[in-house]
Amino acid sequence: MTQAGPGDSRRTSSIPARSGRPRDASIDERAAAAVMRLLGEGTYRDLTLDRVAAEARTSKPALRRRWGSLPGVVVHTLITVMGTSPTPDTGCLRCDLVTGIGGLAESIASTPVTTALPGLIADLAGDPELRERFTRDYFDARRSTTRAVLERARDQGALAPSTDIELVLDLLAAPLYYRALFAHEAITTDTAERIVDTLLDGLSVDAASNHPSAPDH
Repeated sequence: MTQAGPGDSRRTSSIPARSGRPRDASIDERAAAAVMRLLGEGTYRDLTLDRVAAEARTSKPALRRRWGSLPGVVVHTLITVMGTSPTPDTGCLRCDLVTGIGGLAESIASTPVTTALPGLIADLAGDPELRERFTRDYFDARRSTTRAVLERARDQGALAPSTDIELVLDLLAAPLYYRALFAHEAITTDTAERIVDTLLDGLSVDAASNHPSAPDH
């Protein structure tokens, strides 16, 4: 395994230096493709900026100018490959949630970049600025449209008024990331439907009326 040198630290600040030259968009695409190929052949621990630069036919300084560090390049790849596809809002709550969560499930199951998640999350703990970008550009972008769908359903009476929207957002996505991190169960074509149906069975107004609060003692 190629070892990272002192200049290849994963802890380098994630703020890219400014450059007066026009940004070459093709490097963005080549870098993401390079990370994907390397992760398909090895693991996150095998990645170095040198290897990514060579695979992307660019230089390590060019990668640093854009993303600051190796984890920064991987975050860029995660966003590029998995995207931030919005949850549709057609008025059919179950349909919209299955479509939204189904897209995430397909992305997680079909791309090797998700194998980098355990190591990437550990590295993000030491880089608050990159973690903020990861949260803002990936998680928050996905959550915002799903939040709007859930809030509309609650306002229209399809969900109980007491529904904790933020908790529901966590519960929808958590099984997918749990399976991606620990690989104890596969993400299959019906995983999204089962997640959504399990949640909606407990969140619907009818379900809420069938499970009254425990009496005070």
